[in-house]
Amino acid sequence: MRFITLVLALLIGLAQASLWFGKGSVPHVMTLQAQLGEQRAANDAARTRNARLAAEVNDLREGLEMVEETARRELGMVKSDEVLVQYTSRR
Repeated sequence: MRFITLVLALLIGLAQASLWFGKGSVPHVMTLQAQLGEQRAANDAARTRNARLAAEVNDLREGLEMVEETARRELGMVKSDEVLVQYTSRR
């Protein structure tokens, strides 16, 4: 009888040890929750960046004024009825 009690106590001890120190243990779950919080923050930042880029793409698709402004500024483009005058300042 004493042997059976010892074996059962050992099995219960092993089960408790796996709960406290194994893969599904309390410290492991806490670590996973911290990682989940970090990943959620990164996902929120990515969502914000994606929304900003989607708005910019939408502006480029629909708003020709922005395309024209970008072409004038970056490429030096002019309309057919305009005259381009460049000047340099001497110092």
